[in-house]
Amino acid sequence: MIGDERLPAEDQPVPVLPSPAEVSANLARLADTVARLRGEVDHAHAVADGRGLIELAKGVLMERLHCTPSDAAKQLESLAERSGMTPLEFAADVVGEAAEDRITEVTQEFLARAEGEESVAVRLRTAESGVLAAGDTQRVAESILEHALRPLGATAVAVWLAGPDGSLTLAGSAGFSAEEAARWCYVPPGVATPARSALIERDTVWFPTLSGGGLPSIGQHTLSGGGRVTVPTGTGGRIIGVVEMCWPEPLPAEPGRQRRQLEALAELCAHTLDTWDGVVAPAPGGDFLGELVDFIDGLHDPAVLLSPCIDGGDRLSDFRIHHANVRFTDPGGRPRSRIVGTRLLESYPLAAEESGLLDKIQRVYATGEPFRAESMAVTTLVDQVSLTVLTDVSLTRFAGNVLLILRIQDDAAKLAVLLQHAQRLGRIGGFEENVVTGAITWNTELFALYGLPPNAAPLSLHDLAGHAHPDDAPAIGRFLRAVLHHKRPSSTAFRLQRSDGVARHIRVVAEPVVDGRGELVAVRGAYQDVSAQHWTEVALAATRDRLAETEQQAMERNRLALQLQHAIMPPAKGPIDMPGLRAAVRYRPAEKEHLVGGDWYDAVALPTGEVLLCVGDVAGHGIDAATGMVSLRNALRGLAATGAGPAQLLTWLNLVAYHLTDHVTATAVAAVYDPAHRKLRWARAGHLPPIVRHRDGTATTLPLIRGSLLGAVRDVTYEEDELQLAEGDILLIYTDGLIERRDRPVQDSVSRLVTLVHGHDGGLEHQLDTLLTYSTADTDDDTCVVGIEVTTV
Repeated sequence: MIGDERLPAEDQPVPVLPSPAEVSANLARLADTVARLRGEVDHAHAVADGRGLIELAKGVLMERLHCTPSDAAKQLESLAERSGMTPLEFAADVVGEAAEDRITEVTQEFLARAEGEESVAVRLRTAESGVLAAGDTQRVAESILEHALRPLGATAVAVWLAGPDGSLTLAGSAGFSAEEAARWCYVPPGVATPARSALIERDTVWFPTLSGGGLPSIGQHTLSGGGRVTVPTGTGGRIIGVVEMCWPEPLPAEPGRQRRQLEALAELCAHTLDTWDGVVAPAPGGDFLGELVDFIDGLHDPAVLLSPCIDGGDRLSDFRIHHANVRFTDPGGRPRSRIVGTRLLESYPLAAEESGLLDKIQRVYATGEPFRAESMAVTTLVDQVSLTVLTDVSLTRFAGNVLLILRIQDDAAKLAVLLQHAQRLGRIGGFEENVVTGAITWNTELFALYGLPPNAAPLSLHDLAGHAHPDDAPAIGRFLRAVLHHKRPSSTAFRLQRSDGVARHIRVVAEPVVDGRGELVAVRGAYQDVSAQHWTEVALAATRDRLAETEQQAMERNRLALQLQHAIMPPAKGPIDMPGLRAAVRYRPAEKEHLVGGDWYDAVALPTGEVLLCVGDVAGHGIDAATGMVSLRNALRGLAATGAGPAQLLTWLNLVAYHLTDHVTATAVAAVYDPAHRKLRWARAGHLPPIVRHRDGTATTLPLIRGSLLGAVRDVTYEEDELQLAEGDILLIYTDGLIERRDRPVQDSVSRLVTLVHGHDGGLEHQLDTLLTYSTADTDDDTCVVGIEVTTV
């Protein structure tokens, strides 16, 4: 081109493009250059770490030898040369001897993986030096991997910071790609990972293979067949993070010494984690997640925080429900704990419909432009039935996350959700059958009642008898005639025989739907599974039958006990006159018929001219107590014929109760009265002592002589006492049913009874009637009172 003149088009120069081979060669050279520079950087880091270790050793020598830094450097080189070690190896030994820390302890146990590699002390102390010189956790992870883990075969390490809410943040990593670190920059609370296992157990967790652990984690695809070890780390007893170390090959069973070595390495990360500034470059807006959660909890509207899910191809695939505040109500009725942590499409699959909620969320996430809508239709699933509700929706992007505010404005939708749950809990299935077109509509619960899959064809009312027990056909026929022919609501119960062999008791209720001319156009109604109610009624009926039978048996036993009691000891019609005395008896049975007791009394004229008087009380109630009473009463009558005294009679009667009865125990008072001399000899077996009312009106209680109850022990010695009576004296022998109360001691009740007897001046029978009338006993026990009045012989 000369001046403004231009060459013709055909004379223009044609640009020469490089060939594909030349392009490939250029890229290869560029890659080699990047690799060389990266190697130089790594070597510089390693040299710096080694230099830091040497400086630590020089400091130790300066303190030990009291020399200058230059003299310490010369001493280090000289001593290393004489020991046949490199200055770096000798520096590691010097630092280890001076430190006496966890690394020194495990250095001797660390095994070298291959010949020719640096010594164990050099690797560990170099890693420690790099950690102390590093300014961030990322540099710590790189130093640990380079100097300590690679010689052991490990290829990657991740350092997690534990949040107060149980979350895990990737504070540093080495051996993983930048894309992998970006995807795992943050793990929400409640997500199970290998690092969380160590955090929960507060101990080292060994995963011989990643698949064996069954937990997802960083590098799960590139290291799918390898093993992992997760070690919690912290300071001052406080766990602040977890170090996760990865091997490309499966690990053997956990060796104890290698466990201690890895725990020592994890301790090196505690310092930088404790002072970590929380900046993670790959996590867009990750710093604000905690603040966002607090902000959402303070809102008065129901709100959800959604975090993006990026797949392996760096493509947005879904959103994870990171948090939901307490005001958020799931339309499906599920608790928040079952929703938080799941993906949006897992919990709400219908959100992916065209122009649906997911499309709006993706647009807000991509453009950052907020979205607002009133009365937006949102469809969800409730018990596999789609339910559309009207909501006010607000979407806003915050720091790489999406804030969703969702207010349900349709009260009818809320009621529909409640109705769905009520039908499920009540096992009620609704239906509607169009008799004109034959169309039948069932809800999900009705398919479950019939044992049919949700995609099966609904059954018509005309087919009802074919699925019921043959004996229920007449009732079903009356039900169908009432609804279909007479056009009036009706109900019936039948036994449903399902195709899977299960029989259920069903109640069906239906009502006709007629048009303006009165013609039947449809039938709607509901089925309810009343099997539980039916079997409950059957069980109650059987229980009532058994209870009635038991009551009948109890009444029969009580009747027999009363008959036995009255046959042996019939109620006295009046006073009994015997030589030298006059006796009267009052017996009051328990108010409850089932408490027929074993109280008994007897007055027998002996061949010697004396009179045997006795009162007893057998423990227990019912037929057993009555038969025990009969045994003791008859035994005492037979023994009294020997002429023995009261103490000897009770001794023999105790042997009868102990050996010849079925575990009968009883209390008793036995007395022998001599009418000629008006002397009374008596003994007691655990019974209350008698009361004497003298003819001058005074009343006293006989002494509490020794004697235990009958049938308790085999060998018992009973004490006998003698009392001189005078004409007109009255002796009262009674059972504890006369005075026993739950709210006061027995001695107080006896004292009150003595006072009552002392103030009475009537005859014998009137005395006994007064005692029963003014008795304050409240134990509902049998009561027996025997009165003996001394008369002229």
